[in-house]
Formats: sequence, C-alpha cells, structure tokens
Amino acid sequence: MKKNLPNQIPVFPLSGVIYFPKTNLPLNIFEKRYLQLVNDCMKKNKLMGMVQSKKNSNEVYKIGCLGKISLLEETKDGRILIKLTGITRFEIIEEVNSNKLYREFKVNYNKFNQDLENIKLEILEKKILESLFKKTKSYLKKNGLFLNWKEFNQLEQVQQINTLAMISPFSDEEKQKLLETVQMSEKIKILSEIIEFYLHDKELNNTIQ
Repeated sequence: MKKNLPNQIPVFPLSGVIYFPKTNLPLNIFEKRYLQLVNDCMKKNKLMGMVQSKKNSNEVYKIGCLGKISLLEETKDGRILIKLTGITRFEIIEEVNSNKLYREFKVNYNKFNQDLENIKLEILEKKILESLFKKTKSYLKKNGLFLNWKEFNQLEQVQQINTLAMISPFSDEEKQKLLETVQMSEKIKILSEIIEFYLHDKELNNTIQ
C-alpha cells in the first residue's frame, strides 16, 4: 500500500480537529477552495490530508493524517458532505507553490509505517486499557458526553484508542501530541494521563465551588 501513496497531497488545515488511521471523519465542505480540493481529489485518487492549523496563524502542525474519501454527497445548496477514512499519518516536508485555491504539501510517511500494519496490543496493555476505559466512562459522564459503548466495544483495539483521542474535548496541543505519538503503548499512557488530569481538575473545581 505504501508504495502507492502520493508524495505530494492536497491538505485541508482545520484547527481543533484530528483524526487517525482506521477511523472515519465526517466533513461539511462549503468554502470554494475546499470544494475545489474535494472535486480534484475525486477526479484523481480520492486521497487528501487533514492537519491542524495553528491558532491565529497561517502555519500548520507538521504531522497530519492522510485519508480517502469513502462517501460523498452533494447538497442542494452547493455544499459537499464527505466521509474521510484514515489511512496513515504523514510528516510535512514543505509546502508546494501552485495556482490552486487550496494548499498542497510534500509529505513523508516513513515515521508511521506501523499505521499500515495490524498491531496487536500486548497482554499487559490490555489491563491498562481496562483501566483507561473505566476512567474514560467517568470523564465523559462528568462532561455530559455520550459514547455508544456497545458499538465502541466492537472496534479493534487500535481503533478504540484513536476514537477516544478524537472525540475527547482536549486542547489542540494535547490532541496533536496524541496524533504525533508513534508507539501505541505510549499513546495509551498519555491519553490516560490527560484524562486523569481533567478528572482531578473537575473534582477540584467542584470542591472549591
């Protein structure tokens, strides 16, 4: 699969949104430049990148995720609704100058080879996962957030971790840190630490009030 991945890709920069390989991201496209991006992708290979843009800046983070448009629907008012299915993370090398409305970048996938492989978590990590899911249930409940645990439990373990990282209302920087973490065991550790911090912070605020 890796041999077929393009070294130059169109990119949709969006603050506060990350997604991972083997997860799905619905997008509502309405800006002219991104309508052009989607239309160009559909004529070519259906591949596009998503990367977080930095606040109050034209800069983007160096790590994003390549996805394939797996579903497309055009609306009567000119918008395009798409579902993007994550393939692998990438590292930006440089931006490409072009006359297109949207941005394109040269990218490299070498750092994230394991995204294209089926990773099995070790026995020890399964125990850690159980602890993480318990904390997550408490965290989501305290923040009034809903997760369909029946559907969630049917996902592969890698998908479960990436889904939690995507849907949790963390800061942009925290989400980016999770996206950039290569090893799954380290990602689980960081995710658990972030959730613990927010749980403790919430309890502390409730105690003060």
